[in-house]
Amino acid sequence: MQFAVLALYASQASKSAEIVDIYQTRMAFATAYCFISMWHLLPPFWFVAEKIVFCFHVESSQMSPIHCAVFYGFCLAFFGGFVYTVHMKQQLEQLIREAVSAEFGSDISQGVVFSVAYPPKPGMGDYASNVALILAKKVGENPKMVAEKLSVRMFGFSAQGGPATGGQFSIFKGTSEADPVIEKIEVLGGFINFTLTPKHWFAAVLNDIHKKKDEYGKILAPTPERIMVEYLSPNTNKPLHLGHLRNGITGASVINLLSATGQEVIKAEIVNDRGIHICKAMLAYQRWGNGATPESTNKKADHFFGDWYVRFATEAEKDESLQTQAQDMLRKWEAGDPEVRKLWLTVRQWVLDGWKQTEGLLGFTFDKVYFESDVYELGRDIIEQGLERGVFRKIEKGNIVFDLPVEEFGKDANGNSKLITVLRADGTSLYYTQDIGLQTSRVAEYNLDRIVHVVGSEQDFYFKALFAIFKALGYVWAEKLYHLSYAMVYLPEGKMKSREGTVVDADDLIAQVTDLAKLEIQSRQSDIESEQLTDEEVAKRAQIIALAAIKYYMLKQKPVTDIYFDPKESISFEGNTGPYCQYTYARAKSIIRQVMNGTSDISTPVDYSLLGDVEERALLQKLAEFQDVISRAASEYNPAYIATHVFETAQAFNSFYTTHSVMKAETNALREVRLQMVIAATQVIKNGLALLGIETLEEM
Repeated sequence: MQFAVLALYASQASKSAEIVDIYQTRMAFATAYCFISMWHLLPPFWFVAEKIVFCFHVESSQMSPIHCAVFYGFCLAFFGGFVYTVHMKQQLEQLIREAVSAEFGSDISQGVVFSVAYPPKPGMGDYASNVALILAKKVGENPKMVAEKLSVRMFGFSAQGGPATGGQFSIFKGTSEADPVIEKIEVLGGFINFTLTPKHWFAAVLNDIHKKKDEYGKILAPTPERIMVEYLSPNTNKPLHLGHLRNGITGASVINLLSATGQEVIKAEIVNDRGIHICKAMLAYQRWGNGATPESTNKKADHFFGDWYVRFATEAEKDESLQTQAQDMLRKWEAGDPEVRKLWLTVRQWVLDGWKQTEGLLGFTFDKVYFESDVYELGRDIIEQGLERGVFRKIEKGNIVFDLPVEEFGKDANGNSKLITVLRADGTSLYYTQDIGLQTSRVAEYNLDRIVHVVGSEQDFYFKALFAIFKALGYVWAEKLYHLSYAMVYLPEGKMKSREGTVVDADDLIAQVTDLAKLEIQSRQSDIESEQLTDEEVAKRAQIIALAAIKYYMLKQKPVTDIYFDPKESISFEGNTGPYCQYTYARAKSIIRQVMNGTSDISTPVDYSLLGDVEERALLQKLAEFQDVISRAASEYNPAYIATHVFETAQAFNSFYTTHSVMKAETNALREVRLQMVIAATQVIKNGLALLGIETLEEM
């Protein structure tokens, strides 16, 4: 039907197409969205509404008629399913409000704030509302009695699930009494639980997934924010280590989540490429390197230079003068000494080249890279201005300091406000100096609404103080700054220590887990569908599985929780692991291939009324709530919600498939409708893993 209408649109469009400004085009788009949304709320009028909008847009846009037709084809294809599933919940909310108004009065209806959400456990319906609990205090009645009254008002059902008389809203919008959406309602603990008929509920969810595919779960933000996420932020004296893995994996996933909710995200990194730690490694290389290079030693460039940082620590224990020599080198660097600067540029590039390989493997990318050497002096003018305004003050030693707000930070041992130094007496910069300038400059450069800093929990106080400074300076965006703090990562061997040279390198850990994955693959050779894998295929597959194991293990717990990373546990194909989710996906894809047997689609219409058993509903609920989980994960900067949801979806799928065979279904119709469940499950698992930065495999 829609394609027929689309053809009509194109023929109409060819007769009139006047060019107006871009503002009108945007207004037309907004109007189109509203009308297309009404398509599902007001079925009798959708044809007229869409035609009006289309004609309006053609006459007021800068697009050709054909482009307009294609544009609206996209709108119908994309928004249609989105609107349908979302409005299922919205219609429930509206009907509940109508029932409240009819039973208790319109004033109460407009003033009550309630939710319609997915129940926490299978068997408790498809949706649940807390409206009775909210209303009970307002109307002075028992929550269960309130729920009973509303259930009869809404749908003509009693709370026990049977039909009742007197229901004023028995027809769910868009359907009829003979073809209802609501199968039953129940009252449990003050909650009203709604069970929908499979014909409508399964069709709405599964068709939406099949239509959107990789876009399923994503949200269109009406007013997208421009958000900068700063993550990774390593030092150029060593390779990326275990802590950087958690930082980067968390930051990349949060970026995916924010993008999935329609936000415009700028991915940023600040490279710490100056300071005494860099000079220590440079001095060691200068003294004992003998002109060696990463190429001459056949060593990864960041590991090559990192070894000299370790060498300095070893030699400094024997020769204390090395500390003084390193300080002298730092002063030369700050003075712009040509020889020191030349060496610095060389070793920095080595490290950057090495990082690039690791970052590429892990999927870390950046839109903007800041170097500390370029920005460390930016904040001096702002601090001087703040000094004049009384935001900062100068103490006897000449340092410029900031008095931390007592109500937020408390007092020091002498009963005074706590101080932090923002600029030394000799004019040299601190991290506060740098970040004050950098923050203000990039807000102006990108017109940012929000900045998220992914930095370890050891910097909690620093960011709390930094944000207090921006508030004191009067920046309106100060309230939109966020420190995404994450805790430590431990290995069975204990806490990593970079200063002593026992740092757990990211590359080494990836290699170790990859080797474990190879062993797992080789042990499962008999389970692989295809012919025996080549060594190259094993290596490629092992790396994908290893990265999944590491990323999932890092993300399945909320960022503030310490992680005790067990490489052997992470690679398991059983339990709450990345490989388990990958394996479930591969298993489901195998089922699809067997059922489809080389065909591109099913041959008979799908009858969703054949579904509805406990395991089917449990799986469908996990598929349906995916968008809500994304929204929550993004709002709380917590990818663990996604990891948990993917795992639970995989469990629900395995339970469904164990109970309800697809290949051995009693009828073709039942086989094909179950196949749709399998296809939808693979799509949600794939989309969820993608948000975690994890690749799926068709076979495992």
